[in-house]
Amino acid sequence: MTQFIIHNMAPLMFIGLFIFLLLGYPVAFALAANGIVFGLIGIELGLLSPALFQALPERIWGVMSNETLLAIPFFTFMGLILERSGMAEDLLETIGQLFGPVRGGLAFAVIFVGALLAATTGVVAASVISMGLISLPIMLRYGYDRRLASGVIAASGTLAQIIPPSLVLIIMADQLGKSVGDMYAGAFIPGLVLAGLYVLYVIGVALVKPAWAPALPIEARAFREPGGGSGYASFAVLVFIALTLGILFGLNANRVVTAILGTLGKTLLEPLHTDQIVVSAMVAGSFVALFAALINSWAKLGLLSAMAERVTFVLMPPLMLIFLVLGTIFVGVATPTEGGAMGATGALIMAVMRRRLNLKLLRQAMDSTAKLTAFVVFILIGARVFSLTFYGVNGHVWVEELLVNLPGGQVGFLIAVNLLVFILAFFLDYFELAFIIVPLLGPVADKLGIDLIWFGVLLAVNMQTSFMHPPFGFALFYLRSVSPAKQYIDRVTRKIIAPVTTGQIYRGAIPFVMIQLVMVALVIAFPQMVMVYKNDAPRIDPAKVETPQSEILPSEAEQKSADENNRDDLMNSFGGNVSTKANDETSATKAAPEINAPLKPKPILLKTKSVPE
Repeated sequence: MTQFIIHNMAPLMFIGLFIFLLLGYPVAFALAANGIVFGLIGIELGLLSPALFQALPERIWGVMSNETLLAIPFFTFMGLILERSGMAEDLLETIGQLFGPVRGGLAFAVIFVGALLAATTGVVAASVISMGLISLPIMLRYGYDRRLASGVIAASGTLAQIIPPSLVLIIMADQLGKSVGDMYAGAFIPGLVLAGLYVLYVIGVALVKPAWAPALPIEARAFREPGGGSGYASFAVLVFIALTLGILFGLNANRVVTAILGTLGKTLLEPLHTDQIVVSAMVAGSFVALFAALINSWAKLGLLSAMAERVTFVLMPPLMLIFLVLGTIFVGVATPTEGGAMGATGALIMAVMRRRLNLKLLRQAMDSTAKLTAFVVFILIGARVFSLTFYGVNGHVWVEELLVNLPGGQVGFLIAVNLLVFILAFFLDYFELAFIIVPLLGPVADKLGIDLIWFGVLLAVNMQTSFMHPPFGFALFYLRSVSPAKQYIDRVTRKIIAPVTTGQIYRGAIPFVMIQLVMVALVIAFPQMVMVYKNDAPRIDPAKVETPQSEILPSEAEQKSADENNRDDLMNSFGGNVSTKANDETSATKAAPEINAPLKPKPILLKTKSVPE
C-alpha cells in the first residue's frame, strides 16, 4: 500500500483535490489544504524532505510582489466605475436606436455594446448585468424571442473574457510566463471574429425566423429629422470621411509626426508597426468625427443629423478610453499595469464629466475591486501551495509523460487538452482553471513546440464556455438574477410581459456555446489570427548568415593558455602569486591577446524564463 501511494502520489493529489471541491470547500482553501496534507504524507513516507515547506514563504511573497497582477484591480476598478456611471445605458440606448429599424437590430446593438464594454471594462459580470437590466426589458417589450434575447446578452457579456483588457488574459500570461501585451495583441483579432460570428448567427435567425427578432416599430424610433428623414445619410457620410482620413493618417503617421516634431518624431515612430498604424488610424478617425460633430453643434450648421451627433458624442468617450488603454499597450508606451492605472483614472474623469461620481459610487467600486482582487490572490496562493507539493513529487513529470505520449503529436495534444478544459469548465470557473490546469499544460505545450501565446489565447477562448454552458455557467446566473421571474406590466406599452424562465435562458445559451467551440476550431485552423503579435519581429534567413571560420572556436592550445592566464589574473586581483608562465607577457599575449587588454564594462543581459511552480 505504501509503495502504491508513493508511485501514484500525483494522481492521488488530483483525486483529493476534486474530493475537496465536491465537498463544497472554497477553491483557494481546497488547493492549499490538499498541498499541505499530501506534503505531510510525502514527508512521512520519506518521499519529500521536511525542508520543502521552507520554500513556501518565498512562493507566497512571489505572488504578493508580482507587479503584473496589479493590472487586475486597476482594470476591475475601471470597469466598475464605467458600469455605474451610466455609460452602458447611454450606449445601449443610442446604438439600439441606430440599428433598431432593421430586423435583429436590438440584438446587433447588444453584441456591439458587449464588445465595446469588453474593451473598456474587462469584467464579465458587469457587462452581463448591465445589458440584462437595460436591454432585456426592451427586447421583451418589442417581441424578441426569450431564448434569443437571453443568449445574445449572456454571450455578448462573455466577450469581456477574450477581448483585451481581459482579466483572464492577464492571469494566462502570468501563468505561462509570457508578456501580457503580447497576449492582448494575440487575442484582439479572435475576440472581434467571435463577435462577428455572433452577428452572423443573429442574421441567420432574423432571416429564418423573423418573428424572433423584429425591427423596432416606427413609434419607438427616437431619431427623426424635422423633415421626416431618419438621418442615416449624414451619418454614413460622416463615417466615410472619418474612416478615409483616419486610414490616410495611419498610413502616413510617420511623415506627419516627423514634419511636426522633427528628429524627435522620427526617433519615436521608426519603425512603424502594424499595431501603431491601426491605433493611429482609429484615433485620427475618431477625432475627425468628434471635431465635425462639435463644429456642427456649436456653429449650428445643420450639416449633421441628430442621430449622427448623438452617436458620435456617446461613442467617443469609451473609444477614447480604449485608445488610452489598449493603444498605449499595443504601441509599447505603457505596460498593462500602467495602462490599467491610466484607464482607472480615465474612468474617474468620465464619471466626473457625467456628474455621476459620488462617495457612494466610489465606495461600491472600491469594495467590489477589493473583493475580486482578494479572491484572485487567495486562489493563486492556494495554487502555489498545491504546486509546491505537486512538483515535489514530480507531478509535472507525470503530466508531461501522460500528454507528450498521446497519439497524434501536437494535434492529439490539442484535442485532448481542449476536451479536458471544456469538461472541467462545467464545474470550475476560468480563474480556477487558469491557476490549476494552465501551469501543468504550459510546459508540455512548450516542449511540443507550440507557441505559448497562441496556446494561451486558444485556452482563453475555450474557457469562455465556462460562463455559458448549463447548468453552472456564471453568465447565466448573472442574467437570471436580473431577468423578470414573474409577469409584469410594461411601463411603455402597458402590455403584460411573461417572465423569462431558467430553461429559456439555458436553451438560449446552447447555440452560442456551439459558436464558441467553432471559434476554438478556427483558432486551431488559422493560427495567423493570433500570431500577428509577432509579425513585426525581425526575421533572419539562416541561408544568408555568414560566420568567419577563424572566429568559430580557438584551438585547444590557445584555449588552454587563455584559461591559465585568466586564472592568474584572478589570483593577481586577490594578491596571490602568479606562475612563471603567466608572467611571461609575450607568451600570454600570443596565446590570448584579449587577456591583457584593458577591462571594459560589458552590459549584463538578463533573460527571464518562466519556471514551473
